[in-house]
Amino acid sequence: MAGREEILRLFPGKMREILGQVSDGFEEIQEIRLRAERPVLLIKRNQEYFLTPSGKLRTEKEGAVVLNASQIQETVEYMGNYSLYAFEEEVRRGFLTLKGGHRVGLAGQAVLESQREGVRQVKTLKYISFLNVRIAHQKKGCAAGLLPFLCEDGKILPSLLISPPRCGKTTILRDLIRMVSDGTPCMQGRTVGVVDERSELGACFQGIPQNDLGIRTDVLDCCPKADGMMMLIKTMAPEVIAVDEIGSEEDFRAIEYARNCGCCLIATVHGTSMEDIREKPVLNRLIRERTFRRYAVLGKNPCPGTIIAIYDKGGIQVNERRKTRLGEI
Repeated sequence: MAGREEILRLFPGKMREILGQVSDGFEEIQEIRLRAERPVLLIKRNQEYFLTPSGKLRTEKEGAVVLNASQIQETVEYMGNYSLYAFEEEVRRGFLTLKGGHRVGLAGQAVLESQREGVRQVKTLKYISFLNVRIAHQKKGCAAGLLPFLCEDGKILPSLLISPPRCGKTTILRDLIRMVSDGTPCMQGRTVGVVDERSELGACFQGIPQNDLGIRTDVLDCCPKADGMMMLIKTMAPEVIAVDEIGSEEDFRAIEYARNCGCCLIATVHGTSMEDIREKPVLNRLIRERTFRRYAVLGKNPCPGTIIAIYDKGGIQVNERRKTRLGEI
């Protein structure tokens, strides 16, 4: 977990001073949201609080810290070491990855560029006025309760984690990658290739993962999932490929390619149940073709990362019909 000083160093003068006065549960902060001409919000234990100039956390917005557009811009420049051009590709995608694995979501005015066939893409962002600083909280061991359901004869099975937003699927996937890579008393370590399209798994800073993904893991950072899966298979010969949030037609073709090459896939997808993902054409096709041998449905009650159900490739539930709490997320 990130230390207090590491987090404070992410911010310039005024915000660093104010955050430095926060005493109540500082280590539990998940997000810090900055919006030009709007109150500063902190997310802690999945609850939002307004930040006062004295570092107090309140549920009412009266008296909260408000930053202007210039202060937001100063914060962005500071976080980019006053060299935002070096983060051009990340800015285009709407985020920065900082040392320590912390991620800063960006929003402002999109600058578009012309592409062939009339398709326009985002070239960069300007007038950045909205920041979402997501504090890195790697939870080692949080997937230990899930791993036995995803293994057979000492090998990890092709598996899909199904979860609504904020229910821990990326955190759990990250821990699964680490354990598969390092190995466990019941499973030999495997070579893992990670396609980290939005730098959420490895949180690479200058090419080095800030999160521990294991000793046998290779990371392709800021690369589209479909292209990345094919690149890793051709260049790094992974036994296992891990990706976050599949769902496109391009993903389907890359998954087929990986399967035909003998790679085991561990992936996540947004959804609330098996029935939910069956309604999505690409995912329904993967289910019909039995691409995955395990499906784990996650929820947030009583806490994020709770196992709601685990199914085999035929859709038969394999865990006991009760919720299982994983490691605290």
